[in-house]
Amino acid sequence: MDKGIKKVRKSINQRKKMRGLNPRDTHSKPYLPSFPQEEEKHGYFPIFTDNTGTSKNTSQRISGFAVKGILSVMLFLGTALLFQTDAELLTGPKKWTGNALTEEFPFASVNQWYQETFGAPMALTPSKDQDEDEEKSLALPVSGSVSESFQANGTGIMIAPEKASNVSSLRGGVVIFAGNDTETNKTVIVQHADSSKTVYGYLSSIDVHLYQFVDKNQMLGKIEPSTENDMVYFAIEKENEYVDPVQVIKVDDSP
Repeated sequence: MDKGIKKVRKSINQRKKMRGLNPRDTHSKPYLPSFPQEEEKHGYFPIFTDNTGTSKNTSQRISGFAVKGILSVMLFLGTALLFQTDAELLTGPKKWTGNALTEEFPFASVNQWYQETFGAPMALTPSKDQDEDEEKSLALPVSGSVSESFQANGTGIMIAPEKASNVSSLRGGVVIFAGNDTETNKTVIVQHADSSKTVYGYLSSIDVHLYQFVDKNQMLGKIEPSTENDMVYFAIEKENEYVDPVQVIKVDDSP
């Protein structure tokens, strides 16, 4: 009887070995049912997808930002070292760099070059020809009399209009400033093709925006005389020096 039982057990063990099972493991490791994980209780099931492409794009963006940051730092340090060096060989580059950092971009000059080269205005410019009637005598940007001369003011003239009036651009150009100035309050500055600038200050309202191309005699804003403000400031700046507007345009001086 014992021999028969041993044979049966031996045959069972052989079958288990053929199936890849260890008979000892079946006795030592009890079967444990799988219970749902914490995420699965709340209806979340992990999704196994290939994120290789996404991670590659992310790494490319990060590397691109890193390269730009390194180049910016190198440019900054190079400029700083350039201004700290007194070598005569670097005088030219130093002067060019200083002008590039301090001078304004010549928008109006570029626009004029574009028209002369391609025969049509840039997309942002008005459809009218900006040089139309340019040879005709210029007039004040607002109707009125000069209440303060260039000699008395030092930089421009003060014009006193008789009533509420529009303030117009002396010539065609591009607006490089439109907002509140610390000295002349609401002010518009227009840059022209010859790199000169005209300044219109103490306005009651501004009707143009920054980098807008304007025609000759186009309205820039309005002046509404009041007890607080009844004059318009007008100045012409050329080659970093102020010019007497009376010498440039026709002006009716006040008695």
